[in-house]
Amino acid sequence: MVKNNKKKKRNSKSAKLNKQNKNKQSIKQLFSPEGGWKGFFSGETLSFIVGILLLIVTIFMLLSFISYLVNGFMDQANLEEGNIRQVHNWGGSLGAITAKYFIDKCFGVCAFFIPLFLLLLSMKLMKAYSVRLWKWFMNFSVIMIWGSAALSFAERFFFPLNWTNSVAFKWGGGHGDYIRDYGTGLIGATGLFIVLIALAVLYLLYLTSETKRFIRNILNPGEYIKQKRGLKDEDIEEEEEEDNVDDSEGEENYQDEQTTQEIDLSPDRSEGTIEEEPSEENDEIQSEKTNQKLEIEATKEEDKAGSNTLSDISNLEPYDPRKDLYNYKFPSLGLLKKYDDGGPNIDMAEQTANKDRIVSLLRTFGIEITGIKATIGPTITLYEITPAAGVKIAKIRNLSDDLALNLRAIGVRIIAPIPGKGTIGIEVPNKNPKIVSMESILNSKRFKETKYDLPIALGKTITNEVFMVDLAKMPHLLVAGATGQGKSVGLNAIITSLLYKKHPAELKFVMVDPKKVEFSLYSPIENHFLAKLPDNDDPIITDVSKVVQTLKSLCQLMDHRYDLLKMARTKNIKEYNEKFIARKLNPKNGHEYMPYIVIIIDEFGDLIMTAGKEVEMPIARIAQLARAVGMHMVIATQRPTVNIITGNIKNNFPARMAFKVISGVDSKTILDRPGANQLVGKGDMLFLAGNEPVRVQCAFIDTPEVEKITECISEQQGYQSAYELPEVAMEDMGGNSNSGADAGPLDVMFEEAARLIVLHQQGSTSLIQRKFSIGFNRAGRLMDQLEKMGIVGPTRGAKPREVLIPDEVALNALLEHINAK
Repeated sequence: MVKNNKKKKRNSKSAKLNKQNKNKQSIKQLFSPEGGWKGFFSGETLSFIVGILLLIVTIFMLLSFISYLVNGFMDQANLEEGNIRQVHNWGGSLGAITAKYFIDKCFGVCAFFIPLFLLLLSMKLMKAYSVRLWKWFMNFSVIMIWGSAALSFAERFFFPLNWTNSVAFKWGGGHGDYIRDYGTGLIGATGLFIVLIALAVLYLLYLTSETKRFIRNILNPGEYIKQKRGLKDEDIEEEEEEDNVDDSEGEENYQDEQTTQEIDLSPDRSEGTIEEEPSEENDEIQSEKTNQKLEIEATKEEDKAGSNTLSDISNLEPYDPRKDLYNYKFPSLGLLKKYDDGGPNIDMAEQTANKDRIVSLLRTFGIEITGIKATIGPTITLYEITPAAGVKIAKIRNLSDDLALNLRAIGVRIIAPIPGKGTIGIEVPNKNPKIVSMESILNSKRFKETKYDLPIALGKTITNEVFMVDLAKMPHLLVAGATGQGKSVGLNAIITSLLYKKHPAELKFVMVDPKKVEFSLYSPIENHFLAKLPDNDDPIITDVSKVVQTLKSLCQLMDHRYDLLKMARTKNIKEYNEKFIARKLNPKNGHEYMPYIVIIIDEFGDLIMTAGKEVEMPIARIAQLARAVGMHMVIATQRPTVNIITGNIKNNFPARMAFKVISGVDSKTILDRPGANQLVGKGDMLFLAGNEPVRVQCAFIDTPEVEKITECISEQQGYQSAYELPEVAMEDMGGNSNSGADAGPLDVMFEEAARLIVLHQQGSTSLIQRKFSIGFNRAGRLMDQLEKMGIVGPTRGAKPREVLIPDEVALNALLEHINAK
């Protein structure tokens, strides 16, 4: 009993202590911020606090400066006598002293630029506005220094005495007075005035190019007046031409003949260029008319040429595809993780041991070598051996397993011989491999200065060089690798490279992810970089039926783009976009800027097993034709078997990226040779885009890094929606487009669908599908019936169908006619 009582007392004491500790912890949590006071006064929070303090200082200075302009006389005597408690300044004695120092002693009225700059600095620190501080600092400094000197000069030589005596401060401050007195003593008042004017002109030239035109007009006013008169004469000539419409037929023919013979203006010619045909009539007309008359007629004829729509467009400034998202900022490299393992760490003991084992094993099999050299990469070391004369290469090629056993390595790959060299390569994994970070690749000079259209930075080679390729030239990429060998990281590296180089206006992704988890990280950038069908809610395509529709939609878009290339008489997307940017293609004729479209399909094997030929045929068609119109495919699979990667697919995907696979058969399927089965995994890969594969250590980018990148992009202004792919025509979905209208009565929802389309004036299958909550096939049949009855026009590629009925009155008349039948 006694023991039990003691235990109860101990438990009650411990319970009280725990309760007290909990109360103390709760009090600490109540009065301490999240992350502690140390975290509170660091990073973004500290910047925000400093920004608020600067804003308070700015308001105080502005109030003090303004008050000093009004109450300076009353405060001046009190400040000189030291009676600082009876000042009238709105900022008190401190405000009066501050204002007197900056305005009277320093820069005069121009001192107001100091609190204005502090205001911009506070906005920058609080991240309320994006401000280029260096630009504003330079401009404010120039204006403040020049303005101080100019006001002091004007105060001495131009301002009346009653102006200067009516204020308690110097207009240009002490700084302006010093420059004025020093300048007038050195070069005189006239010289200082010229210098001030010259400095002002130089600054205005820096600010705007309009300054040059203004100065030219001042120096040559006659030319300016002539230009003005030319415009007036042009209007007068047009009025005279209208008045002479009712003149005799012979006189009218004479004027027409005169215009057509004398002037030939084309968009390539300069303004006012006149060409005369060698005819007797022309000579007579020229002798009768004055030069002024010729100028007027040339201007009038140029107006006729200007009525050409293409000429109007070509006179505009070049089209900027980035203008809609002009403030878009590319992700910074600070979002990516840095690793300490920057360069190769040479372990001489390991290299010496490997060299001795290789030489010893080769001698065991009767193979002599004359030299051996090592090239150390991030994860692999390449040993180049020079065999002695008479040694057969085949004897060395078959020793990979023996070398792996002797070197105690995961896998050894033999290159016999190395292309372009008289040596044989033996690739041996390093005991301590290094991580190749995505940050080190994107921060490289080669990536920053690349001129590739679609640059992909994949990693580093054995020689520690950044390995980059241009997807636009490949033009399609096939990726394969067993589970957990780096295939998903490789796809993320491809996407990240493009996100860091291309603007949302220049690139769109179509992402297919049957696993539903690999590409979900990129959903936040839907309105920036993703493309999808109009009826898709999810920007990442996961449903197999939607995959088929999307691929067929891409085929339609490809055909539409080829039509535009044909109209523009260009061979590829690069030439087309150059013409469009130069305003040589008219949007009124259907032309549009073409962004690159990259289709990335993960788990291609699952799609083939589920949909088969429905997926394979459009992929093969896109792979065959889409290069010229800027559409490129990247498909990945973890099972590179012959029934998944068929001959039709392989023939159209010349570029291959192989991570470690299970067997040599899979390696031959993806690379047409063994080698991928001998890789070490963890991003070790072989890239084949020519005759021989290149061994590359893929750059590593983790999921949190991808999330930071997508968050950085999604927080910026984007387009209103994702890039819409064209709707799939029903004949492409496996049926006749007119079967729904010909084979029986109209759909019961036909009238409602017709009224919906006419009301919105938008011929969209997805609109019908969303409003009536019906399937895509039924909505497509309704659209075909609407086309058959003349309510909407045919499909127009990437654009919605044209609505042929203008209003509901015309629709009612058409429906009555249909029902009467």
